[in-house]
Amino acid sequence: MQADIITTTLLDKSQTLSIQKPASGLSLVGRIRVPGDKSISHRALMLGAIAHGETTIEGLLLGEDPRSTAKCFSLLGAKVSELNAERVTVTGVGIGELEEPVEVLDAGNSGTTMRLMLGILASHPGRFYAVTGDSSLRSRPMSRVIKPLQQMGAQIWGRKSNSLAPLAILGQQLKPIHYHSPIASAQVKSCILLAGLMAEGDTTVTEPALSRDHSERMLRAFGALLSVDPETCSVTVTGPTQLQGQNVIVPGDISSAAFWLVAGAIVPGSELVVENVGVNPTRTGILEALEMMGADIELQNQREAAGEPVADILVRSSGQLRGCTIAGDLIPRLIDEIPILAVAAIFASGTTIIRDAAELRVKESDRLAVTAAELNRMGAKISELPDGLEITGGTPLTGADVDSYTDHRIAMSLAIAALNATGITNIHRAEAAAISYPDFTATLQQVCHPN
Repeated sequence: MQADIITTTLLDKSQTLSIQKPASGLSLVGRIRVPGDKSISHRALMLGAIAHGETTIEGLLLGEDPRSTAKCFSLLGAKVSELNAERVTVTGVGIGELEEPVEVLDAGNSGTTMRLMLGILASHPGRFYAVTGDSSLRSRPMSRVIKPLQQMGAQIWGRKSNSLAPLAILGQQLKPIHYHSPIASAQVKSCILLAGLMAEGDTTVTEPALSRDHSERMLRAFGALLSVDPETCSVTVTGPTQLQGQNVIVPGDISSAAFWLVAGAIVPGSELVVENVGVNPTRTGILEALEMMGADIELQNQREAAGEPVADILVRSSGQLRGCTIAGDLIPRLIDEIPILAVAAIFASGTTIIRDAAELRVKESDRLAVTAAELNRMGAKISELPDGLEITGGTPLTGADVDSYTDHRIAMSLAIAALNATGITNIHRAEAAAISYPDFTATLQQVCHPN
């Protein structure tokens, strides 16, 4: 730990992370492991809760979001052991057997928890549920899943014409539909497929582009009858069905690894190996984007664990990165990585254009606006586009007071940017990183070495 590089202060539960690059410079060196994949952690807890028998989960992410999922499904009658990264046991109740809880279900800051859970709750006939979240989640749009669920016969009420939480759900016997989603969204797709588990017949979701497929892989592993048509970006689940508990091994989250991949690429003299990372092809857009920018990245020890491809990823600092255009079908496969890609673009030659990413305006924060505003405070040249960002590279960064807006990916992206800035950067509300990466600051301290 280098106290002169990275320090933290805590005031009224709000953490400020201060980063100052030594005058002699610094480099990042080491082998690290990132937390378990957040998407897979959520789905393992949920499917384990509605399956028959016992599900064991190894490598579960211990962030706040999966904790919200575990708490909600415990209140719904599943038995979830104490959460840890080694082994968590979930004893499920079976499809259609979730209890009607006395308490309001609180999804915290987790859009995945709320949106996927809605599909499950809406399909439990005659049971009433109330769902809420924190102030950020209560402002995020739920109509994207509520509308297709209503087409299936769901009864859901909420604020702003049934589009915002808190939500009330009265479970129904749902009917199957073929839903043509206007956006490529794994959350929308997964919600409808989960609802279709109890519907009589085939429930199909067709997307404009391929979104991450963790639900499809895991549903199939748990015993669901599921078919995929890659040519039309369609997935069909046949219900009603029952799921059986499984052993799930959660790989490292490539969205968390992305911060180290960019850090290793932009900080001179760096060499990092990020071990045991999930490299599902629906999630590796970050690798393709960095390759387009000229980053020195290599996949090592490629293998498969519990149906998911896994590898160790080596990144070395290279010469100047180059700007590129990131848009189209690539966006759904790196949507969560765009704030940290914007950091990479600052240190690239030329201009980087990011388009087709309007989805980022309704995440934990308006990530397009916040990414531009906070990095510009440090001297970056970033302009907002209606659906993306335009980043002019090659402008040196200077330390500044910046804010995470309680968004975990913004907090970590600002920290990586600060490694290449002169002066002190103070990142306020940095505790947000714990939502997906509780040990982020400790790992940063571990790999930072003064020259």
